[in-house]
Amino acid sequence: MLTLENRLSAFIQLGDYLRTLPEEERRYLARRAGQHNNFFDFPNVSAALDGIASMLQKDQLEAWVAQYDIPQTNPSPKKVGVVMAGNIPAVGFHDALCILITGHVLQAKPSSDDPFLLPHLLGKLVEIEPQFQEQIQLVQMLKESDAIIATGSDNTARYFEYYFAKRPNIIRKNRTSVAVLTGEETQEELAALGDDILQYYGLGCRNVAKAYVPQDYDFTPFFEAIQSKQEVANHHKYQNNYDYNKSIYLVNGVPHLDNGFLMVTQSQQLVSPISVLFYEPYTTKEDLAQKLEAVQEKLQCVVSKEAHWPQSFAFGQAQCPSVKDYADGVDTMEFLLKL
Repeated sequence: MLTLENRLSAFIQLGDYLRTLPEEERRYLARRAGQHNNFFDFPNVSAALDGIASMLQKDQLEAWVAQYDIPQTNPSPKKVGVVMAGNIPAVGFHDALCILITGHVLQAKPSSDDPFLLPHLLGKLVEIEPQFQEQIQLVQMLKESDAIIATGSDNTARYFEYYFAKRPNIIRKNRTSVAVLTGEETQEELAALGDDILQYYGLGCRNVAKAYVPQDYDFTPFFEAIQSKQEVANHHKYQNNYDYNKSIYLVNGVPHLDNGFLMVTQSQQLVSPISVLFYEPYTTKEDLAQKLEAVQEKLQCVVSKEAHWPQSFAFGQAQCPSVKDYADGVDTMEFLLKL
């Protein structure tokens, strides 16, 4: 019988495996993942694996688990079905971690955009701790699941809510992330903001899609600071998005700024297309607070200078969630421990 100590130890060893992954193996994993999703290139897959490795550090995991009353062995494990997203590599890993650590059975339905990477990581976990074989199922249908965790667009969320209504569930909808700028940012901070915007080509819900800026904000220092990120334009799908969005703006006469790989345009909307950053000016701190309050339910995270804005991350940290950072602010562990 798998004890909590066994389960923890296996995930710590999985973290060790990822931290010592030879480049050749990383490149193999990226190639395999990229066969199903062109955006899953070597830098993206590598960044995702590093993120998981950092989540699986012994001290972090032990401190996280200590916050909850988790029994050594789960007396009545439930089958928890997860509809995995596929926007960034292995994005469903945290849900899998929570389910397995709490001693439940994971029924994972991998995304067609990411059918390789997560099963590979779960396979490694079983190699490390063979008893996990009983707790991990890769499925196409979630009819037998006792509870559901599903991530999708606002449209698919409506379908999920209807379809899974009779079972305990966490249904996640579209979310995005924003930056708060004051005009006092250093070049280093603006460059780090460039990572928040462009890492994973802007496809994650933790990617910054919009910036709130002071009235008459000058974007010149920002464009200078992110010039080093121009290699995103070498990716054909990113470049196609850039060309398409640029032509739309030019044809429709939409005012915008452009540095050759990222466009910036003013918009009330929150979710910008790939290769575009929206911005919205604010007048006072109170005005900014009201604007953010109005969209709170749609935000995954906020980044600001030295994380000065309440409950925000520092620039460059949007895509570096710790094991304690839950999607949509819903405590997955709490949900699982009540099943």
